[in-house]
Amino acid sequence: MSYTDADREANDRRVAHDVATHGCHVISVFDPEEKTPTFSYSIGIEDSAAAPDVLVIGLGPKLGHSIINHYCRSVREGAAYVRGVRYDGFLEGFPVLIEPVRARRHAEYTLGCERYYGDRAYRVVQIIWPSTQGIWPWQKGASEWLVANQPMLGRLRPDKR
Repeated sequence: MSYTDADREANDRRVAHDVATHGCHVISVFDPEEKTPTFSYSIGIEDSAAAPDVLVIGLGPKLGHSIINHYCRSVREGAAYVRGVRYDGFLEGFPVLIEPVRARRHAEYTLGCERYYGDRAYRVVQIIWPSTQGIWPWQKGASEWLVANQPMLGRLRPDKR
């Protein structure tokens, strides 16, 4: 599918409207051949809440969108998330870690942010989640699926400060 300049301009207006109205715009990306994991990310939280934009990898678009909206609402209400702290109950009864993404990894996952922010610097955090059995991707017993579908874009072991 190719996009015209008019398509891009219309999309840019929609993104800006969503940021102004809701605090962010959410994009979900999936590989129809399922070679890479599905992921969702925000655009605009840096502007609306002076907090990092957010990325969640390995969850479906509906759940990813919901998690991102929850994060956006919470930071707009003043929540601050600390690297290495486990946040219980954030993800439908499951704990999460919220870890900074290395800047050099941004473009791999947040192309919409690249377009929206242009030359301005922006931050991104990754929401890291365990399996339904409570196993984190770096722990012994983590399934191949969990490890493959949740690449770590910050520290390899977010449980270590």
